[in-house]
Amino acid sequence: MIAHHADDQAELFILRLSRGSGVLGLSGMASVSQLFPKFPDYSREALNWHGLLLVRPLLEFSKEDMFQICKGGNQEWVEDPTNQSPVFARNRIRMSLNNLSSSIFKAELQAIISACREMRLHVDKICSNLINQAVTIMPEGYAVINLKILNASSIKDIYLSKFLALVLQFISQRHRPVRGSASKLLLDYIRTFPSRTCLTAAGCYLSPVPGSKGSKVLICCSLNSNVPVKLEIIQAHANGKQNSISSEVEQIVRNAKACLDKFICGVSDVRLFSLTSPHIVDLKSSESVLIEAKRLGILSNSTYDTIFSLQNHEKQHFMSKTEVMSDRDLTNGRKPVDTIASRRIYPGQIGYFMSRFLIKWNPCREMPYKLFSSSETHYDKVLELERQQSCSSCLVHHEHVAEIRCMVDSDWLYLANLSKSQNMGNSLEQVLSAAAIKQEAGKIKSWSDFVKLSAQRALMSLKSIPVNARRSLPVLVDSQGLLLCIPNVGFRHCPCLDVCAIFKPRGPVGGGHTSFL
Repeated sequence: MIAHHADDQAELFILRLSRGSGVLGLSGMASVSQLFPKFPDYSREALNWHGLLLVRPLLEFSKEDMFQICKGGNQEWVEDPTNQSPVFARNRIRMSLNNLSSSIFKAELQAIISACREMRLHVDKICSNLINQAVTIMPEGYAVINLKILNASSIKDIYLSKFLALVLQFISQRHRPVRGSASKLLLDYIRTFPSRTCLTAAGCYLSPVPGSKGSKVLICCSLNSNVPVKLEIIQAHANGKQNSISSEVEQIVRNAKACLDKFICGVSDVRLFSLTSPHIVDLKSSESVLIEAKRLGILSNSTYDTIFSLQNHEKQHFMSKTEVMSDRDLTNGRKPVDTIASRRIYPGQIGYFMSRFLIKWNPCREMPYKLFSSSETHYDKVLELERQQSCSSCLVHHEHVAEIRCMVDSDWLYLANLSKSQNMGNSLEQVLSAAAIKQEAGKIKSWSDFVKLSAQRALMSLKSIPVNARRSLPVLVDSQGLLLCIPNVGFRHCPCLDVCAIFKPRGPVGGGHTSFL
């Protein structure tokens, strides 16, 4: 719980107004937000996402109310001395608002904030429905939007832009929201039916799904974006108390969303900025929000003029500060974002790759007899000798460390070479047939046969994954760059490798990093 109050909400409204925020940004702070941790809690039994509820129970109280409560209870409080410094934008806005002591002004300011919050709840609900109906999330880490079901041409800008931002932020796991020219490009792109072209925006690559005739759009993570290719090592631990708290949080969220559904249905159109009005399309700019609020009677003329004056005053400070920062950046020069091609991970460690895939590997110490057609169940010295020879460069018996990077074109070319059967002389097309693979599976007598079959099965899986989506798949290599494993398509260069890769983005689809309740 944190002590943000109504005056903080009013300051944030003016601050975002001066930055040009639309109705969604002007809705300010939510009473309750669901936060998602940097790392999940991973135990041997399960993978749990122990989220937190960030609650602001004092948003309906003004700062003066809180002063009076403290006085009535003989409680002392602390004043931060920096609160009086006009260097900070919030302080300038606070001083200006303190000079406007009219109760009518304060009531109308809170009324427009409340209307914006209700509007945001409605937009979030619409976007959630669109995601459930038109978006398919694939376990390989990409999404598919069905354009026929979406029917983007009939959806208003405010809903469609938010919908696209949520999907792209989920796939890229970027903190930065989609705004400005990128949002406009995405709107134009998604409304073109059938889809014929490709687009890179907001850390994602968009293209028509192969074989869909432009009726579906593929969204995958773009490695050419500013998102670093990184691996973060997390600690594994089990805690029953955290599991209990997590289930309580999940139940609270479910109950809250059920109540919100009823609340949204019962709110009048006037409070929601008249959803049937054509003006709703233009509520992405701060000026249009103020104009619409005045038109609907939420703001009086005097309050409108005062808020407009505060907005312009702070806007000048913001623009002048932006110019100074730009000059400084040009003088000093901006450093490019560091990208790391690969990262090391040791046995038993859990790696979080690009905030999207949870990866864990371990060596198998025992011989996997079940992989072979031999009926013998005792220790076979011939097979053991061949295993040692085939694994001479394998990390399982050599370095005990792997590196993780994204898949590259040469990886599936390498798989194609491995999959060619020298014994049967099959062509690549024959090898990739399901019947041929099934037939070969019963004839595995050596580790080399295992590698061939593993490559064949991997190529079969890759055929169902669009090329651009493959490039964000994690692969394990050794220190010399030898491809060891592509867990998401089932390839293992050595049967002694036990690798797991789960697509588990840090922020859930539709919620980004914060889900407002």
